[in-house]
Amino acid sequence: MEVMNSVQESKACALSAESTNADQLPFSVLNIGPVDSERPSLQSPTPESLSTDSTGSTQQGRILIVDDRPDNLRLLHSMLTQAGYDVRRAINGSTALMGIRAILPDLILLDINMPDMNGYEVCQELKQDSQTREIPIIFLSALDEGLDKVKAFSAGGVDYVTKPFEVMEVLARIENHLQLQRAKAEVEQLNSKLEQRVTERTAELQATKHDLEQEVMERRQAQERLAHMAWHDHLTDLPNRAWFMKVLQQSIKRAQQEENYAFAVLFLDCDRFKVINDSLGHLIGDQLLIQVAKRLANVIPENVTLARFGGDEFTLLLDEIPGLEAATDVGQQLLEELTQSFQLGQQEIFISASVGIAMGSRAYDLPEALLRDADIAMYRAKTLGKACYQVFDTAMHQHAQTQLRLETDLRRAIERQEFLVNYQPIISLTTLEITGFEALVRWHHPQRGLVSPGQFIPIAEETSLIVPIGLWVLKESCQQLVTWQQMLGGETVPTLKMSVNLSVKQFSQPDLIDRIDQFLEQMELQGHLLTLEITESALMDNPEAASQVLTALRDRNIQLAIDDFGTGYSSLSYLHRFPVDILKVDRSFINRIEDQDNGLRIVEATLAMAHSLGMQVVAEGVETQAQALQLQQLGCEYAQGYLFSKPLAAETAAGVLAQPPAFSDLLSRR
Repeated sequence: MEVMNSVQESKACALSAESTNADQLPFSVLNIGPVDSERPSLQSPTPESLSTDSTGSTQQGRILIVDDRPDNLRLLHSMLTQAGYDVRRAINGSTALMGIRAILPDLILLDINMPDMNGYEVCQELKQDSQTREIPIIFLSALDEGLDKVKAFSAGGVDYVTKPFEVMEVLARIENHLQLQRAKAEVEQLNSKLEQRVTERTAELQATKHDLEQEVMERRQAQERLAHMAWHDHLTDLPNRAWFMKVLQQSIKRAQQEENYAFAVLFLDCDRFKVINDSLGHLIGDQLLIQVAKRLANVIPENVTLARFGGDEFTLLLDEIPGLEAATDVGQQLLEELTQSFQLGQQEIFISASVGIAMGSRAYDLPEALLRDADIAMYRAKTLGKACYQVFDTAMHQHAQTQLRLETDLRRAIERQEFLVNYQPIISLTTLEITGFEALVRWHHPQRGLVSPGQFIPIAEETSLIVPIGLWVLKESCQQLVTWQQMLGGETVPTLKMSVNLSVKQFSQPDLIDRIDQFLEQMELQGHLLTLEITESALMDNPEAASQVLTALRDRNIQLAIDDFGTGYSSLSYLHRFPVDILKVDRSFINRIEDQDNGLRIVEATLAMAHSLGMQVVAEGVETQAQALQLQQLGCEYAQGYLFSKPLAAETAAGVLAQPPAFSDLLSRR
């Protein structure tokens, strides 16, 4: 850097616009003018000596360049302006100090060797001023000695760039220090806000000690409420499944440690609760569960933990009991309590419950196993007619395992086509001829042989496997009827009908009518040759939906038969409401028909009622000639049973149709 020896020998400095059109610039610009022949004296610095250059680009920070060399100023100005910075320039230290105090820059590029004040002096003066001491200063110098750099950093500089310099290096250093400055400013701002918040909060805490104590108390109460919610049922406010499992685990552990400790688990399920939910709505169902919970809680002893396990299921843990009798006493007490009616608004509701009892022992390691056994006993109670309790024994467990294996095999049976259909003839008691067949499904198990329908049909109903099984039976029996017609000729079996049972779940399937239409169309079978048998419960579970299905069946000329009449609702009102064609009297009534008092009168009344409603009657389970003759005399139209024929394989039934047996030998023609 050249040092001016005197004002007269120095280059003249002037304030002028660097641009040829200064009016177009938003700020005045400090520039180095040419040296004229008159060598004017150095002008005194003014605030206007610091100016802003604008290029229209997005400015990233305000930078002041202090250098007595015009070429350095121009180079740095051009470089930084192109990089998007707001650039100001000063030709010497005095000018720089005046401009800095007017408009604070974000960063200063400061030359060291200048004539009036060197860079160290400028830096030291800035560091002594509280307003400017935090401005980062990067020294520019041709001096590359280590001591020079030490002196620069000691004066307060943050960086040191030697001349000649690399443009990208200078830009990188500038940006790094600006980012540090921004981060520092942000931290200071956050610290300031934090300090202010701490001060305010401290004042609030000091002024509102009562509020703080109140808040602590409310939080404690909230935690207690959350804990209560975690361990209690939201509807009944009883302990929930999680709490019951926790307490049960403690009892199991205690039983393994104490030889004389006895406890029991009761599993209670409300009978036919789904019917109440579906008929009266879930709101009534919830209210009923609340009242059930209150009743149970009022009658249990103090040593009993009562919990809502889920849905309409409740579990009880009887702690420190003398033996099984104490558990059965509680079970009976619960059943008796629930026999009393429940008043829900204008509704009076009666329910019952099934209870399973399992005694705790050292054999149990997990609560799930003990609950499983109590659950098995509860389902045994339901199987035996509901409204009772059953005590678990190992035979129940074995039976449950057998049922589970049977369910697994049943699922495979559908895939492996292990089912077959037998056909039992339906006889006209007027003509003593076969008028149709009832299709009855059979299961030929590869290891067990023929499995009784009484064994697998309940499982199929419970698991909904009855739906695909029932559809297969419907399709197979319709196809068989068409096969007989083709084999024997239309004249031989022109009005032969096929009766097929529909389960409750089948009857409620939304695609039932579509499936029936599909089968009839594929097989070219007329609807009036098909009779569908349903139970009374299929109609009563959802009367409105049932009415729509029955109407659709009537539109297709398909006959409807009520199967096992007398074992369910036996309501005259629903028979009058629905388009029923045939009434099938259950075998339990036919077996008592020879009883001239109750049995005969019941069948006689049933026939009279059916005929008054325009229905025909089929008697099921006819096994003796006396039963058949009595039915003839009462005017019963049809009968089926072992007196006439057991269910037959399809080939055997075809032979019977080809050469009809002489049923006249059994009964005289009317």
